[in-house]
Amino acid sequence: MLKIEDADKYVDQGIELVMAYAPKLVLAIIVLLVGLWLIKGFAKVVDKGMESRKVEATLRHFLRNMVSIIFKILLLISVASLVGIETTSFVAVVGAAGLAIGLALQGSLANFAGGVLILFFRPFKVGDFIQTNGYSGTVKEIQIFNTIMTTPDNKRVIIPNGKVSNDSLINFSAEATRRVDFVFGVSYGANIDQVKATLKELLDADTRIHKDPAPMVVLSELADSSVNFTVRAWVDAANYWPVFFDTMETVKKTFDTKGIEIPFPQRDVHLYQHGDK
Repeated sequence: MLKIEDADKYVDQGIELVMAYAPKLVLAIIVLLVGLWLIKGFAKVVDKGMESRKVEATLRHFLRNMVSIIFKILLLISVASLVGIETTSFVAVVGAAGLAIGLALQGSLANFAGGVLILFFRPFKVGDFIQTNGYSGTVKEIQIFNTIMTTPDNKRVIIPNGKVSNDSLINFSAEATRRVDFVFGVSYGANIDQVKATLKELLDADTRIHKDPAPMVVLSELADSSVNFTVRAWVDAANYWPVFFDTMETVKKTFDTKGIEIPFPQRDVHLYQHGDK
């Protein structure tokens, strides 16, 4: 049977434990509640900051949750330390596990980091025509790990974001206007002034070509078999290829009408007949 003396002893020990740990427990609860409140507020501030920078909604929610989880883990470790729980071993285990996971998923993490950078800094967006990693096409989707684009001949290309973020990239849709460049060759017998006037008339007649900056027509090269004229004109980015193809066709038809010859490579062969020796 439990003696009164033993019961008093256990009660005294219990009171001592309560007196020793109660303040720590109360402090830990206060720290936990205040910490959760601060983390929630900080996560909202981060979310609003990303929203103001027009960060992709998927990435915004993911980063907000990630920030919240990381700070909550740190908060729990701090609360456990306040109560008196040894956290050194726990932190070491978490660190080792994180290192192992990072090494195992090195490629995936690189693609994830690339996706975060693309979605945050927005070097391109869905609908842009880009060139990267040897591929050219229209961006259809930007995922966390991959960028999906469609080539002009309707092939789907999936490129890991790690490669996209670490490779040079050309965004043809980033600017509102683009310059169309042509080189037209005419024969040495053609009238230079007539050629320049004809080209300028054709450019001025196309309403898709901007007047400012004005189109440029210059004689740029005296080649082996032709006199080459360089033509440069500014158009809206969406009109680049229509203007390019239409101008090529219109110039050929107009040159034919005006008798302006466009030379082509040719070789003269001379035959000599020698008498019998």
